[in-house]
Amino acid sequence: MHTVIVVNPEAGRGQVGRRIDAIRAAIQRLKLEAELVVTRAPGEAEQAARAAPAGARVVAVGGDGTVHEVLQGLLHANKTLGVVPIGSGNDFARALGLKGRSLEEALWIAARGLEREVDLGLVNHAVFGGSLGLGFDASVARRALRAPRFLRGMPRYLYALFLELQALDLPRMALEVEGQRLYEGPALLAAVMNAPTYGGGIPIAPMAAPNDGRLEAVLAGRFSRPGVLGILPRLLKGRHLNHPEVRHFSGTDFTVRFDRPVPAHADGELLEPQRTYAVRLEPRGVRVACAPPLD
Repeated sequence: MHTVIVVNPEAGRGQVGRRIDAIRAAIQRLKLEAELVVTRAPGEAEQAARAAPAGARVVAVGGDGTVHEVLQGLLHANKTLGVVPIGSGNDFARALGLKGRSLEEALWIAARGLEREVDLGLVNHAVFGGSLGLGFDASVARRALRAPRFLRGMPRYLYALFLELQALDLPRMALEVEGQRLYEGPALLAAVMNAPTYGGGIPIAPMAAPNDGRLEAVLAGRFSRPGVLGILPRLLKGRHLNHPEVRHFSGTDFTVRFDRPVPAHADGELLEPQRTYAVRLEPRGVRVACAPPLD
């Protein structure tokens, strides 16, 4: 089995770069025969995934952003994704049961663990593994990129959220599920999820799973600044779905339209603002190395 280990030294706000020697040492201790690729620029992780031979394992060492980039080169390819989650968010790895493992254990699973097929999402033809955020959520993600480097995971997300509240201006949204319009009106955000969490562990869609053949859309409608602050404690506990301005839809095909270009992120990676987002499930879109069963 050919193994390509793709290391993003910028992941985790530079944490991965500081651990490259430890990663090399762990590969040697585990006696893994692998090609090590240390990326230096955006796009190189995707290139490495595409260049890997058929049947290879491509191991993403980093966070959700690194996995996101590698996935662009693996959709329906005869290759297997491995994940070593040492980035900032790691929500896709959390959904796969890989979060919280030691570096050596994660490397071993990624290179030699059992394989499972999992679903992916597509938004305007770009692949996402765990999450798609539209509207306020993506504005927060954009703000989080400029947050102080010492903040990581959920604290980083909360910092960005409070700053973004100052500029709150709700767009109008129309949401179609399987071709049927189910919502139209002001909207704070829409999250279309293949994993239960985003933003470093926020349980926006607790019912979501990457192997159940559907995506989960959570829509927050008309919210004021105090309303956002009021629902936040419930969101952090996964108890937001019974709020009257929160709606939940399941499906495999979604179209989200706005009255103006609205920012978006896929797995935390920012997309160019658009007025329309076409989202669909890509069933069993990739094989992943995973120790525990997902079902």
